[in-house]
Amino acid sequence: MSSLAIKTLKQGHRPIWHLIDAKYQIVGKLASQIAPILTGKHKPTYAPNVVCGDVVVVINASEVHFTGRKWTQKKYQWHTGYPGGLKQRTPREQMARRPEEVLRRAVMGMLPKNSLRRKMIGLLKVYEGEAHPHESDLKGKSSLLVDFEE
Repeated sequence: MSSLAIKTLKQGHRPIWHLIDAKYQIVGKLASQIAPILTGKHKPTYAPNVVCGDVVVVINASEVHFTGRKWTQKKYQWHTGYPGGLKQRTPREQMARRPEEVLRRAVMGMLPKNSLRRKMIGLLKVYEGEAHPHESDLKGKSSLLVDFEE
């Protein structure tokens, strides 16, 4: 396995750009499909100690959905570092402020908890609407439009 990882590093990793439309998609289901693409598990050259994933561009992140009562019961928590600085928001409040952060946090929770996590999440580009600055990167490359049938 280690020789495979060295070969992957020497060959130079060229990521493929994937375009995913998040309109009317459920956050958890969408994140569970994005995470393996970012880690590179769909490739035959996968190595757990190398970032060999592809770049994923997600559009329409403001139109994702939750199931059940997660809009009001789920909480996003963080601490400011000051005494009594525990902050929290519901997904409804978070969507009003930064809708792309909801999907980014869902994908982040599905990535491996190691030092490569930040590099992998750097391959994820999430945009609120349909406009994004990666049209030239997606031209001529393979793009993937995920559509869940229910």
